[in-house]
Amino acid sequence: RASTAMPDRIARLQVFRIDSEIGMRRAHGSGEIARRVGRVIVRIATEDGIEGLGEAAPWAPFGNTADTTAAAIDGPLRATLEGADATRIAALADEMDHALMGHPEAKAAVEMALWDIAGRRAGAPVHALLGGAVRVAIPLSFSIADPDFAADLDRARAMAEEGIGIFKVKTGFLTHADYLDRLSALRETCPAVEIRADYNQGLAPEEALRLCRDLDALELGFIEQPIRRGQERVLAMIAAALDTPVMADESVFSATEMLDCAHGAWADCVSIKLMKAGGILRAREADAVAAAAGMPTYGGTLWEGGVALAAAAHLIAATPNMRLGCEFYMPRYV
Repeated sequence: RASTAMPDRIARLQVFRIDSEIGMRRAHGSGEIARRVGRVIVRIATEDGIEGLGEAAPWAPFGNTADTTAAAIDGPLRATLEGADATRIAALADEMDHALMGHPEAKAAVEMALWDIAGRRAGAPVHALLGGAVRVAIPLSFSIADPDFAADLDRARAMAEEGIGIFKVKTGFLTHADYLDRLSALRETCPAVEIRADYNQGLAPEEALRLCRDLDALELGFIEQPIRRGQERVLAMIAAALDTPVMADESVFSATEMLDCAHGAWADCVSIKLMKAGGILRAREADAVAAAAGMPTYGGTLWEGGVALAAAAHLIAATPNMRLGCEFYMPRYV
């Protein structure tokens, strides 16, 4: 009797909620980071036994937690995926959007696993499936965010000696004078590196431009998201007034918001995160809009582990406009 099994059909979907320790204290404009972060691992297997892994790293300030993400995958997304053809990645991305609004982290994890299956079946790296690598190395940025700045300065000195050439100072949780001192001290300690600043929405709109003007003299690579999402009119005013490039992060999740960013001239460049966009396909859609508008993009992260960061590295490797580097330092340095 001929088999009716379809090799590419999804036969099993497993969801694992895990917690990971952060090895150092971290503080951002959105608050101090807990020393344990929740993540979700997805394992998808096809009828013929090919398995793919995906990972979600939700963060409450972005809208979801590990618990809500695991529930989204185990509920509406499972119903959409079980028995489906795993090769139909774009169609399944659309079906997940139809089945469940929001929850980009959950969708990103599922899509990652589908790309993993596709790569294993093809015997090729995912960047080859995305059109091939346009770069063989991605500049790495480390975020200076330890409330113990002396400890971070020691780390930066050691990492610069290892060849790390970009450091992003997290701001928005101390006084303005403290940030100027930190940025100046980092410049003095590591004169050859590029320095960036990230407020994580930490400034009030009425003071943001005045304070950011002081950073103009420091020749930073960019100033990231000084004010809250929803205050994009002010963000555009800041971008227009400063010599330093302004990066949008929390203001831009999707291709639609990227289009709004381009039309409104909110920023000069944009951080793209798989956890914001909802997966590789949606991230590439957003980046295509940015590229058309002349806005280079950056590989941002939340608190991903190796699975999600590997997927994001393949994305950057195959995407020409993602030329501002990445901050995929968590598994090694945090």
